[in-house]
Amino acid sequence: MKRKWERKNKTKIQDKELLNNYTRRAPKDNWLKYFRVIRYYMKRKFDLGLPDLEMLLFLYSEGLFTRSDFSEFEQIMSWDRKRFDRLRQKGMIVMWRKAIGSEPALYEVSHRCRQLITHFYKKLSGEEMISENKYINPVFAADANYMDKVYKRAIKRFNQEQRQRPAPE
Repeated sequence: MKRKWERKNKTKIQDKELLNNYTRRAPKDNWLKYFRVIRYYMKRKFDLGLPDLEMLLFLYSEGLFTRSDFSEFEQIMSWDRKRFDRLRQKGMIVMWRKAIGSEPALYEVSHRCRQLITHFYKKLSGEEMISENKYINPVFAADANYMDKVYKRAIKRFNQEQRQRPAPE
């Protein structure tokens, strides 16, 4: 007796082509697909951690803010007493108006920070690619560590996808 897979007579199931039991539409916009890669690039280039980047993204839309506004949003993040001063020293936050009498000092994100966030959004939306030049991008430097080399491959894949993507209308 022959085994099942050796039978000459095909069964009804073998005659039919296998059908996919699912239907899936590809997403039109996939903005956050490479969020981690872009975040790592921003972290290395501008020496920012994820909580700092999230704080700057929040403050970017706030316009003018006080130190208490900063502290209010900071409460949902990991505890870091020096975050405000560190962002000021890096030039990401600048004083817009000094404290006058009982009115608190007002701050805003700097021009450098606005450019950083604009580039971040453009990279997420696919309008810009991440530079592969070792003088511009520290991930591509000659003395890169292991994680930089891993992210270097991801950046190349991201750029390849952006080159193959059709131009926006």
